[in-house]
Amino acid sequence: MQRYIIHLKNQNYSPKQSNWLLNKARSLVSDIGVIVRDTRVATRHIEFDTSVPENNSIEEVIRRFTTISPLSEYEPIVEKRMEKHEAIMKARDLLNDEKYWGAHEVLESVWKDAHHEEKELLNGIILIAAAFVHDEKDESSICIAILSRAMKKLSKAEGLYFGMNLDEIKKRVLRIIETGKIERFTI
Repeated sequence: MQRYIIHLKNQNYSPKQSNWLLNKARSLVSDIGVIVRDTRVATRHIEFDTSVPENNSIEEVIRRFTTISPLSEYEPIVEKRMEKHEAIMKARDLLNDEKYWGAHEVLESVWKDAHHEEKELLNGIILIAAAFVHDEKDESSICIAILSRAMKKLSKAEGLYFGMNLDEIKKRVLRIIETGKIERFTI
């Protein structure tokens, strides 16, 4: 099976509808052996984590999914090795585009090679991405719990890291934890 992330344009869906969208997508492709692993609802797109059997085409899956909403983009999931700077900048772009799962995946390879305080910092950013994945699935209590873990990892972080204002990130995360009101932000 080939794994894909399929993004449809979000024309009016909210995270509260993520389970409905997941079940809808599954019903559209169940007869052709496609597995829809997860659905995440961002502001501008709906993200489907999908595995397509080798004997089926991604085009057929997309044709069926576009009965939900128009296609934005799709990409196969393949592990890409990137230089540290490139990976962090890519992850930042993905975070700012509310593609939190993708950001998490990109940062994980950098995190594995990091040491000491940088490893903690990267783990904190990865946890923020993971938290917002749960928010996209209307799992706010899980999101806030993960953000609390992220704050512990970011405790020593300050200043700028590859253009990311760590003090501002910590302030925004702390506000979410204290108020219980989740507001996704750019970094």
